[in-house]
Amino acid sequence: MSAESPTAERAELPAERGVFGRMAAGTAHSIRLLCGSKSGMFGLFILVFFTLVAIFGPWIAPQDPAASSSYSSQILTAPSSAHLLGTEENGRDVLSLLILGTRISMIVGISAALVSAVIGGIIGISAGFFGGWIDNGLTAVDDWFLVIPFLPLAIVLVSLLGPRAGDLPFGKLSIVILVIGVTGWAGTSRIIRSQVLSVKERMFVERSQALGASTFWVLRKQILPNVLPLIFANTVLIIALSILAESTLSFLGLGDITHPSWGTMLDTANESGAVSAGAWWYFIPPGLCICLLVMGFTLVGYAIEEIINPRLRDRR
Repeated sequence: MSAESPTAERAELPAERGVFGRMAAGTAHSIRLLCGSKSGMFGLFILVFFTLVAIFGPWIAPQDPAASSSYSSQILTAPSSAHLLGTEENGRDVLSLLILGTRISMIVGISAALVSAVIGGIIGISAGFFGGWIDNGLTAVDDWFLVIPFLPLAIVLVSLLGPRAGDLPFGKLSIVILVIGVTGWAGTSRIIRSQVLSVKERMFVERSQALGASTFWVLRKQILPNVLPLIFANTVLIIALSILAESTLSFLGLGDITHPSWGTMLDTANESGAVSAGAWWYFIPPGLCICLLVMGFTLVGYAIEEIINPRLRDRR
């Protein structure tokens, strides 16, 4: 037993605890390790701050940017006591747009990362566990998505699917989420496949198969618990990439202007001439928020990777 990795030890806990019991025990242990990581705690502080802003944004924003009363003749005015971050090209309060844009940017990033994690997890587990022609076919698809540049593919897909946005619940925002998620799963699939190839060769999996356990039981009880921590850690990192992807697409004019995000703020700032006019209060705050939020998810993601892979901690 001493030669088994910590992940393998968790997989051999009593069966009655189930997947969620193991996850709860592992989560408590991971939180204790996360508290000992300075970079992880700093990233977590950033995430908690932006999460609170996203949740309570409508109540703490000085005004509602969607209301007709928010428009004024004070166009691109500098920060003042009336408008702490100045106004934009329509006279609306930039701070209000920044606060409410936090929710949209986080929703898109988290939702797209979840779509990517589900697709990548299913394909990675299937390819690694079943092998043979299933592995060859899924790996070929994985290789194709890894080779194709993300941005040109995303631009083409958003442009093609944009006219159908009216049929979806959140309009074009749903298209952006689906495109980022569907085009960003390949890295997750490759990582999960490698882990499954290792796990399925371990003694406890071979023992269960020899005793007649069904394929579904082995996947649910022994393979999934061992790859879930890795999926979670990779998903946190993908959230950062998804936020950057949404900001890029929105800056290129492919975002949903009815749901303002930090990316759409950068786009409208550029289109309105705020950059050339030196209206720094319009484009620097959203850019800074994007950098901080991406850094927060990245720091937490790397901290989680160190938790599930002790060899990374030993290298520090």
